[in-house]
Amino acid sequence: MRHVALKVKDIKRSRRFYQEILGMGVVWEPDPQNVYLTSGSDNLALHELPHESDPGSVSQQLDHLGFVVETIERVKELEREFQAKDVPIVHPFKIHRDGSASFYCADPDGIVIQMLYEPHLSGQEIK
Repeated sequence: MRHVALKVKDIKRSRRFYQEILGMGVVWEPDPQNVYLTSGSDNLALHELPHESDPGSVSQQLDHLGFVVETIERVKELEREFQAKDVPIVHPFKIHRDGSASFYCADPDGIVIQMLYEPHLSGQEIK
């Protein structure tokens, strides 16, 4: 999976989070309510909810989304960087039984993001 689309409450706030915290760059901004970003190999679409929409009308089905990083040490570094920027940490750094390592944080809309070192994926080159 190389593309995820998220519904967000405030497009400017979410764009700033994904650019400043996760280092993503804008690829396309077709209008003020939609923006597409990239990490270089992944694509994220942000779509702003209509302001008049009922907050209960949109059901969030997503458990979390994940970004694969190069090393366990990089996962630890990112957690420290995110904490310094007051990004909420949902689950702190942990090494898992399969040799992967991760922590979970939340974006401005409360969407949970896993920063993950996964031994089988982290070393792969995207073609």
